[in-house]
Amino acid sequence: MRIVIADDAVLFREGVARLLAEAGFAVVGQAGDAVELVDLVRAEHPDVAIVDIRMPPTHTTEGLDAAVTLDTVHPGIGVLVLSQYVEAHHAVRLLGDDLPGRGYLLKESVTELDRFAEAVRTVAAGGVVVDPDVVAEMLGRRRGGALAGLSDREAQVLGLMAQGRSNQAICAELFLSPKTVETHVRNIFTKLGLPAGADGNRRVLAVLTFLREGRIRR
Repeated sequence: MRIVIADDAVLFREGVARLLAEAGFAVVGQAGDAVELVDLVRAEHPDVAIVDIRMPPTHTTEGLDAAVTLDTVHPGIGVLVLSQYVEAHHAVRLLGDDLPGRGYLLKESVTELDRFAEAVRTVAAGGVVVDPDVVAEMLGRRRGGALAGLSDREAQVLGLMAQGRSNQAICAELFLSPKTVETHVRNIFTKLGLPAGADGNRRVLAVLTFLREGRIRR
């Protein structure tokens, strides 16, 4: 799997590259700003771009701005955005165009190599990954709209889905049987009005609904 990394902090960038190489990924390029990132993606056609939100020249949202446009440069690319802070609105913006293969993680999670590598694989495969701290913040808010019909357990399962967890991983986390988790997931799809089809696509749509409506109000 071919990866490019964009972060203006050289030491952090090199550290991420080394971790990814240890996990079996091929890092085919590094960029220090958003312009270099776009040029790199255009030249290398990577499977995944790992992008810091804050990059030169203003260190505000240059990385995020570039990340949301990468699919126009290289359609189908997975994008994993890294942030130093819990900023749920950035996750919503990243995922707002209903594009598959998007993720939002806190930078501190990079040191958990297994989790980080799994997030990279998930977005490469078209899945959605959201940092558990962001999910926890959203679950702490009042649910509205389509989410209002979910039970507390269903909301919990949906929150784990937003973290990129598979049904099997949800079973282990909540100490539930596979059949029970499958029932909860099926109920979530039904209550959110998601049409029958590939479960992978419906999982993405469910997570998008969670992100959008979970931030409505405190």
